[in-house]
Amino acid sequence: MSSQKAFMALKTHLQKTIVGQEALLERMMIAMLTGGHVLLEGPPGLAKTTAVKTLSKGVHASFQRIQFTPDLMPGDVMGSDILDPNTGVLSFVKGPIFNEIVLADEINRAPPKVQSALLEAMAEKQVTAGGQTRALPDLFIVMATQNPLEQSGTYPLPEAQMDRFMLHVVLDYPTEDEELEILRRDRAKHYGIDQEADTSSLTPQNVLDARREVAEMHVAEPVEKYLVALVAATRKLETLDKALTGVLDVGASPRASLALLHAASAYAWLQGRDYVTPDDVVRLAPDVMRHRLAVSFAGRAQGWDSQKLVERLVETVAVPV
Repeated sequence: MSSQKAFMALKTHLQKTIVGQEALLERMMIAMLTGGHVLLEGPPGLAKTTAVKTLSKGVHASFQRIQFTPDLMPGDVMGSDILDPNTGVLSFVKGPIFNEIVLADEINRAPPKVQSALLEAMAEKQVTAGGQTRALPDLFIVMATQNPLEQSGTYPLPEAQMDRFMLHVVLDYPTEDEELEILRRDRAKHYGIDQEADTSSLTPQNVLDARREVAEMHVAEPVEKYLVALVAATRKLETLDKALTGVLDVGASPRASLALLHAASAYAWLQGRDYVTPDDVVRLAPDVMRHRLAVSFAGRAQGWDSQKLVERLVETVAVPV
């Protein structure tokens, strides 16, 4: 699969701009290969926006960043009918959502009306405005950022929208060695004036072709059953461990199983394999399921969160040999 080498070259290109953050780069490429949306959560200054912009340049896709604010309107994102003063005719002017890669910066700052309009785009890859439905680009992906530190003036994302994100990636600060490398690279680029050369030859069509290869990955029946068992266990925690009774209000839906299958297949493809292993499933399970589990009040009181629950599931559910 020659396209695998092209994606490895893309990862190298990304690493020239982004220091560390291996999980971030890996998950963004998985999203590209599956058509899934990604929610990036972490404090400011961790190169979330830079990584998404660099990725879009690497595949030569149309890109638009939308800064979400409390006064944002659905028309600001989707587009709206504009009256031409010369002809008196209404014509639709497309909004920034009509791009192949859309960065929704601080997505939780937008009001519910904007979130509901965005949900249609994420779920159906289409936008309805002015009584007419319009298709979005084939490559369409939303990569959203969320700041977990400041909650003033934010709107919690509805569960239905959270479920539409295939991956929820939680970022942490770089190590001291990585931060030292960031400083040195910045100085070498004259404090950001000199830009990294674009060495990637990938195009949106190459990405769409690679998606077909990922969809054809071999997944053995034991791996399928293990994947389903992991997700299904979230709906019956008490059968695995009596101490987990009542810890969750809501478990993961079958959409989580699909997302885990797609993500594990893309990860295996990026490793140069044509088959999926249980280790691939385990590696992607936290990012696929952490935002789909609603921990109850009782569970939070006992010190549980979705990350710890996924780790417990991975420890408890038997792995096929």
